[in-house]
Amino acid sequence: MITAEDDSVPRQERTIMAFDDQGREYMIDVFVSVKELSELQHAGAIHDPPALRTREGHPVTYLGGGEFSITLPGEEGGITVRTDDSEFV
Repeated sequence: MITAEDDSVPRQERTIMAFDDQGREYMIDVFVSVKELSELQHAGAIHDPPALRTREGHPVTYLGGGEFSITLPGEEGGITVRTDDSEFV
């Protein structure tokens, strides 16, 4: 898996906003690594699943249906947040 820190593959980056049940805002950075596979039979670009983390660097897991789990230090089980970003809903 390609991480956000891997500079050997071009990547695209964007930020989405998500909110917890109490209305607190979380900024989630989305990193997508793109590989060009021109030598292979099915030439073209492919990408790995996006790497997700908060602006503060906390790990984020996509749960589906616009929901994410953010792992915060000292929190057991993570915090669930939601977005209305069309790419993740």
